[in-house]
Amino acid sequence: MTASPTAHSRLAFKVLTVNVHKGFTSFNRRFMLHELRDAVRQVSADVVFLQEVLGTHQRHARRLANFPDQPHYEFLADSIWSQYAYGRNAVYDNGHHGNALLSKFPIVHYENHDISIAGPERRGMLHCVLQPPERDTPVHAICVHLGLQEGHRQQQLHRMAALVRSLPEGEPVIVAGDFNDWRGRAHGLLLREARLREVFVHTLGRAVRTFPAPMPLLALDRIYVRGVAVHTPVVLPKRPWSRLSDHAPLAAEIAL
Repeated sequence: MTASPTAHSRLAFKVLTVNVHKGFTSFNRRFMLHELRDAVRQVSADVVFLQEVLGTHQRHARRLANFPDQPHYEFLADSIWSQYAYGRNAVYDNGHHGNALLSKFPIVHYENHDISIAGPERRGMLHCVLQPPERDTPVHAICVHLGLQEGHRQQQLHRMAALVRSLPEGEPVIVAGDFNDWRGRAHGLLLREARLREVFVHTLGRAVRTFPAPMPLLALDRIYVRGVAVHTPVVLPKRPWSRLSDHAPLAAEIAL
């Protein structure tokens, strides 16, 4: 992270997004949150977008000896990311989970938007306003997890675009998370309605396959940007990520 940029210098930082699957591997075979924390640290990201992160789960806490006492987003943030925000989406008898954002920049405001459409599937959009050091302009970081049904996703994408359009024109926007958009229909809609471009599509010509992590077939996870000077994909190694969650992560370098 750039330590002390001037008003006219370029600020460069790294972002990471990963669906942590509540700290478990594919099919919930093993609890891997401790190993996941080590892997997240190794990326050295300044801003981390997390989906399916547990706030609490009483049954897991009773049966797993290494289950953290604190919420998982706090456990992952540890001493590396001093700022974090959590948006609770799904609540059940044993606990709750949702989206979270970890940041080395101050989070001056955050709001969780409930974008659930119908039925038991609960989805959210966590909007955080970050204030990089010695910069007049804030950065908007929006962590999302969209629905499994195409009709629900389309409505959620329209809501996302409306939120981005409502933000001041000169303020950079980063939207990242699990879009569940295996048909690739989000790109055109978000470009038309909110001028959001996906980092990997813009640079490589295609979205990156991230699911299932051991052998990715579907491009479900995305990083979209608006109002940034440079956005460059970061290639992450297959291991250890292929055994830490059911989703592979995505990372990118952003410059303002």
